[in-house]
Amino acid sequence: MSSLPRPDLKHPIHFLAFGFGSGLFPKAPGTAGTVAAIPLLYLMSFLTNIQYLIVLTVIIIAGIWLCGQSSKLLGVHDHPGIVWDEFAGLFVAMIAVPFTWGTVVAGFILFRLFDILKPWPISWLDKKISGGMGIMLDDLVAGAFALAILHLLLRFDLIPM
Repeated sequence: MSSLPRPDLKHPIHFLAFGFGSGLFPKAPGTAGTVAAIPLLYLMSFLTNIQYLIVLTVIIIAGIWLCGQSSKLLGVHDHPGIVWDEFAGLFVAMIAVPFTWGTVVAGFILFRLFDILKPWPISWLDKKISGGMGIMLDDLVAGAFALAILHLLLRFDLIPM
């Protein structure tokens, strides 16, 4: 990330898009951003499922705008330090999942695997959709894949609670 422009975290758009600064971690900023999302996930775990979905919708809509604006301001499409999309992807992975360390670790690992490996259609979305929507969409789909597997694991009691 050394040759990429460094955002001014005093700017609220960059502060949020870069996950409160977590996206500036020198190695694996997406993983660092996902870790930084866990305290927010914990707070969201106290919401009802409907409240969770409402908050998640706001996070996604705001994220499309934030990620797009941060990219424009920096002049770099999908700067690796923009991690708001990782926050949203993890939150999608954890829809209607009880917050325990077992579920959080499983959700984290599944989401990161899908986000890093980008199986089809995630890879296609990552290449074909641009702007804030493109930055967000591949992570949201990675989160949905993780969500499906996580619910299967929970259904068959394969995650330690």
